[in-house]
Amino acid sequence: VCVLYRHSRARKYESELHMCRLEVLAVELSDYHPLKAITVTDSKSRRGGRKGSTSSSSSSCSSVAPDPLSLTLDGTDPLSLFAAAIYVTVIVTLSLGRKRKEKEEEVGSDFEPWSSKRGEILSRFTTTEKLSINLFMGSDKSKASSPSSAVSEKVRTRLEELDDLEEGSQRELLNLSQQDYVNRIEELNQSLKEAWGSDQKVKALKIVIQCSKLLSDTSVIQFYPSKFVLITDILDTFGGLVYDRIWSMCADPHPLPESFSADDVNDTAKETCLNWFFKIASIRELVPRLYVEAAILKCNRFLTKSGIQETLQRLTAMIRGIGDPLVAVYARAYLCRVGMEVAPHLKDSLNKNFFDLLASFRQVHGESVQNQLVLQRVEIPIYLTLYSPAIHWILQCVAYRAPEVLLTEMMDRCKKLGNNALLLNSVMWAFRAEFVAMRATDFIGMIKDCDEAGFPKHLLFASLGRSLSVADPPESERLSILNEAWKVITKVRSPRDYINCAEIWVEFTCRHFTKREVNTVLADIIKHITPDRAFEDAYPQLQSVIKKILTYFHDFSVLFSMEKFLPFLDMFQKDSVRVEVCKSIMEVFINALTLDDEKRALSLLINGFIRMVSFGRDFEQQLSFCVEARATFCNLEPVIIHLIHTVNQLAMETRRVMKGNHSRKTAAFVRACAAYSFITIPSLTSIFSRLNLYLLSGQVALANQCLSQADAFLKAAVSLLPEVPRTISIEGKQRSSESFLLDFINNFLSTLLVVPDHPEQGVLYLVRGLLNMVQDYTWEDNSDAKIRVYISALPLLAAMSQESYLYTIPKVDSNETLYGGDPKFIAEINKLCETLISQVLDHLKGLGRDEGVRRQGSLAFSLFGCLLAHGDLRNNKLNQLAVNLWNLSHKHGFCDTRTSVRTLECIKHQAQQADMSHLSDMTARLSLQSRA
Repeated sequence: VCVLYRHSRARKYESELHMCRLEVLAVELSDYHPLKAITVTDSKSRRGGRKGSTSSSSSSCSSVAPDPLSLTLDGTDPLSLFAAAIYVTVIVTLSLGRKRKEKEEEVGSDFEPWSSKRGEILSRFTTTEKLSINLFMGSDKSKASSPSSAVSEKVRTRLEELDDLEEGSQRELLNLSQQDYVNRIEELNQSLKEAWGSDQKVKALKIVIQCSKLLSDTSVIQFYPSKFVLITDILDTFGGLVYDRIWSMCADPHPLPESFSADDVNDTAKETCLNWFFKIASIRELVPRLYVEAAILKCNRFLTKSGIQETLQRLTAMIRGIGDPLVAVYARAYLCRVGMEVAPHLKDSLNKNFFDLLASFRQVHGESVQNQLVLQRVEIPIYLTLYSPAIHWILQCVAYRAPEVLLTEMMDRCKKLGNNALLLNSVMWAFRAEFVAMRATDFIGMIKDCDEAGFPKHLLFASLGRSLSVADPPESERLSILNEAWKVITKVRSPRDYINCAEIWVEFTCRHFTKREVNTVLADIIKHITPDRAFEDAYPQLQSVIKKILTYFHDFSVLFSMEKFLPFLDMFQKDSVRVEVCKSIMEVFINALTLDDEKRALSLLINGFIRMVSFGRDFEQQLSFCVEARATFCNLEPVIIHLIHTVNQLAMETRRVMKGNHSRKTAAFVRACAAYSFITIPSLTSIFSRLNLYLLSGQVALANQCLSQADAFLKAAVSLLPEVPRTISIEGKQRSSESFLLDFINNFLSTLLVVPDHPEQGVLYLVRGLLNMVQDYTWEDNSDAKIRVYISALPLLAAMSQESYLYTIPKVDSNETLYGGDPKFIAEINKLCETLISQVLDHLKGLGRDEGVRRQGSLAFSLFGCLLAHGDLRNNKLNQLAVNLWNLSHKHGFCDTRTSVRTLECIKHQAQQADMSHLSDMTARLSLQSRA
């Protein structure tokens, strides 16, 4: 029988409060104690689909809105969109209409591209000296041509224009700063693109030749590596334009396949390609002719199958004609670069370039080079570093996926050259660390024989140490390797050079030796870095030393038993650096692998420390501390929970201090606290911790009049309910989560009384959302939990229908103010009550058909108590329903007699009140029954 529940009993809370008396009831403690710590761990559970809704209104919500912080971005990061737009623009600009992707034999992702080295070279090789650019502008002769000119005449005219480039006027731009020089080169690159776009191919070629000639100039020698980078950018652009032009000519009548051969190219494209090579061959000077032809090396694919291989061999031989060894080494680097791009499988030309480099390297000590260095006042060690980018690149190309035997050959050739330090350093950088580590002893012998005048030995040991930090040498040689290396390192006088090298070898020491050897290394570092407070300039390297030690020593007692570890920490005298180092130490010993007991003990200590930290009324500083603590202790969930409680307390303390006077700054701070909690709570693994903290944070936000933030917290809690597992682990035992979930829902319901409805979400949207989630949740078999939630929701709805609410939040308008007892609002409440009671009664009928009469009696008595306390029993049908529920609860004799007797006494007492006389008649119909 469904009885309309249209009216809640009007309540007079103040008068009722005076009538209340506290009672002492016996409590079954069993194994529960309020001071006993409870550990909750989530376990997996099944989820059922939604079968129905508890709401009778069309506006009821079946789901809750997701995280509002995510909705703001609408799923897309605006910075990513902006970056993507820039990326597309750059690609389109540089490609100049390139519409296909060549599928050549490409190097893999394990090959470091030139683009990653470009920025480092430009920032490393700079100059303050004035630079100049020689521009060969041509004689500006006007060469008119009629439309009827023959093709041969046009060709002749273009060749004459090219000759004019060599014979024409010359303009020199002097006294350019480095930035002016860079800007001018960029202007030339742009002029090249514009000339090409306007079909001025000869002008474009002239620009490329002009720029290539600049690579013959070493007048400001320290800047040469950067000049090489800038000029070769222009050459790369030119090479791409020429290749694209010829490719487009091959598209008639059908586009070329990606893996085409010369036989697939039409005659027109071949003729144009040959024309370009003929133009370049007419360049008189060696350096520009070599560079420009190397730039269009890939175009040989259009002519012959073996064109690229033959051209690489010829250009490699041509470089031997360059007299300046610095110019020659960078020409070889460029040739190796384009060779790796178009034909990485042609290793012979790469090896030949390196061996030619070795043969010509003695020129470095020749008279012409020495005179040039004296003229420019450049020391030989500085001069040798100019070779490093080129030699490193050449050797990287040579060593890429090369067999181990090639390293042996390289070492033999270095020995024949007297173990040139610069070349030896590049060899150790280029080849695989495993190959170098297996020959570490041989390399140490070669390093000893090097001349230290041009390239310090500690730099060679640094390069060797980098390989040994990732690859292991033979075990029998490790101690001798460390001793030999440290003999050299400890003699380095410059604190900067010393720590740069020592920091590298610390990892080798930690990797293969005990705390005894590590302690010795720390003592040596302290000895070198302490004088004149040199450690103040070496904090990054010292921090790196700490991190490497922590990587290999995980035992707290072992680490702090090193005699020199604490003195080493004392060198971090800058507060911010010292804090970072201490944080890194704590992160090592507080990680995901820490045992649960250790975590709990550590958490208690850390939480005690956090409680002691106070910044007075500097609330922003206190919040910043909590942010740092969250990042530091992210693996300790009890600490994170404590931090969220601390931030909520901080928000309430701000409100108390301001005494309700919310300035914009205070409101912004409270919102920052809410944001802290909102982004931190999802990181917790315990689902009940998340639920309770969402609710608590929502209550704090409400108390601070932050309605949007409170709404977001409560929505998040409701949306999390379906994820609650059916069982949880408590102190290692699996227990049902049902009682915990019911406690949370009851607490949640009591909060909803003061939460105002969102203006865009409809009436009682949070109540409906909660009840829908309860309806969808997969409860335990033979469980009455869902029905108990429905019964618990009835007092909330009754309280919402009152003219004045039992409790409110200052300066927050609850629904009593928003709706003001509007009949439509009361009608919505009544409809929802009817739906809930119908669900409860249907469930009671089902229990009567099964073996659930005890459960039936308990639920019937609970609903009776709810109607008695909150229903208007002057309604005859509601009154009769209450009587029926009483009788049903006593039908099978499972109701507690003492509770029944006391309930009857209470009803009789209430019936004596003037406005409760209708209870007298009902009392006469309530009988006590017992099971026979």
